[in-house]
Amino acid sequence: QVQLVESGGGLVQAGGSLRLSCIVSGRTFSSYAMGWFRRAPGKEREFVAAISRSGGRTNYADSVKGRFTISRDNARNTVYLQMNSLKPEDTAIYYCAAGWAALLADISTIVGGYDYWGQGTQVTVSS
Repeated sequence: QVQLVESGGGLVQAGGSLRLSCIVSGRTFSSYAMGWFRRAPGKEREFVAAISRSGGRTNYADSVKGRFTISRDNARNTVYLQMNSLKPEDTAIYYCAAGWAALLADISTIVGGYDYWGQGTQVTVSS
């Protein structure tokens, strides 16, 4: 059983920063590509960022490029999302996701590409 637990959400003013963390249970963390998604009120869940098994490849939604950075620490079974220059439109519930990846460079930007999900952490950016 793989479980994901996010933390680090909160309330921040526009222009501020937050760092989200996601700890993954189990001994196979390095077998999973990891992703962050978000769902704003009244909207569908959308892709934010993803990172390959080794951490050597990343992908970002256009809306967060240059502001957000995804990283992982395979020794700590943890994936991070550093969010800088936050905007009110970044307000959403942020979800961590894990998807089994056959190749080190595999990465997915779609919800269906992931097998396990966390419960989410709320990020609210005030103007």
